[in-house]
Amino acid sequence: AFLGPPEVNISSCLNCINVTIKLPTSHLRKNEKLLSLIDIYEELDYDITVKTLDGEHKRPREKTTEEIFNTVIEELYPNRNYCVSVMVTASLNKHSIPSAWKCITAETVAQQDYHTVAIAGAVCFSLMLAGALKCMHAGGYILQKKSLPHTLV
Repeated sequence: AFLGPPEVNISSCLNCINVTIKLPTSHLRKNEKLLSLIDIYEELDYDITVKTLDGEHKRPREKTTEEIFNTVIEELYPNRNYCVSVMVTASLNKHSIPSAWKCITAETVAQQDYHTVAIAGAVCFSLMLAGALKCMHAGGYILQKKSLPHTLV
């Protein structure tokens, strides 16, 4: 029997990716109850492969005794796209199907701050521009209705 594919969800954190993994379901029953892979194998190994522009990187194999668990892939470059695939294997069963690739961009704090600053800056600039135009209009620099009297010319 093949194991897999596991259910994988990813979310981005600061220079990292949070990976939530749900083990694949088994088709074995005991007294009408569907057994989980943990019931059958007690402990499973999982391999996470991370794919970036410069290729695929297989992370060290880890073990789990939980049905749903999560792990964090750290020290990633911000603003880069990362794709993650997980494969679950058991000591007695090496036949497994990896999960589909899930992709996400690693976050940076600076990026969010930058958006806020950029928006605030744009708003301030618009207000200043509007204020300047109003003053110029009031000062008669724009839209001069009357031509100046000849004595002033």
